Amino acid sequence: MATATTYGARAHARAQQGTRAEAMPVVPAADWPAPPCEAGHLVWAETVAGGNYTHRVLARGTELRLTDLRGDACAHLLLYAADRPWERLNVADTVKVQWNAYLGEGVLLLSDQGRVLASLVADTSGRHDALCGTSTLVRNTERYGDGTPHSASPAGRELFKLAAAKNGLEPRDLPPSLSFFQGVAVRDDGTLDFTGSAGPGAGVTLRAEQDVTVLIANVPHPADPRPDYVSTPLEVLAWRAAPTGPGDPRWDATPEGRRAFLNTTEFLAARGLA
Repeated sequence: MATATTYGARAHARAQQGTRAEAMPVVPAADWPAPPCEAGHLVWAETVAGGNYTHRVLARGTELRLTDLRGDACAHLLLYAADRPWERLNVADTVKVQWNAYLGEGVLLLSDQGRVLASLVADTSGRHDALCGTSTLVRNTERYGDGTPHSASPAGRELFKLAAAKNGLEPRDLPPSLSFFQGVAVRDDGTLDFTGSAGPGAGVTLRAEQDVTVLIANVPHPADPRPDYVSTPLEVLAWRAAPTGPGDPRWDATPEGRRAFLNTTEFLAARGLA
């Protein structure tokens, strides 16, 4: 089809309607071929290519499922309170408040205000990391020859900058991130072992405990020892659900977690949001 004229270009563009690529968002999300819930409840459906990023604002109570489709995805994640981005994921507090350096089912993702941004409600991977952060331009340039966003080996921080800009955020708003699907274990001497992936099909499900802005970069883990830039597609699905409340086992699982949930609901109740 000729695209040398405006009419030809328009016809070509319109002819692409309905084309489904391997990695792309599905709009409306209810058209996803096999939704994990009632189709009307699905609010986000996307496959993120390796070396790419995505972002979305999710309402309180929304559940977000990430799936490593082929075994070499690595979902680097940042969270912000949607209407006050100065409250954001604090990985250090997430680790120290819960006395646990490893992510898994039941872990709460905390802000530096002592409140819960999201809870991890399901995990079939067990290979995650809250210690190393994401890759950087300098490091990727050293390892792969380039780390710029549109290169063949983009760095996670460079992709986070793009996602942040689309949500009114600046590079200075990017704190350390955590990552899912590529594990790191701490040895007795304090050094780190890269434990890699749990394999294709592993997934995690997060529950938004406030309205949150989600930034995701799907890039290799910085501790991945392989010389090549290896990053495969990540499936992202989200659906309407309900936030954690009293009576849920996660609410009372630990004294620290209960306090964080109480801090969160009190804050939201004062604003008429809970």
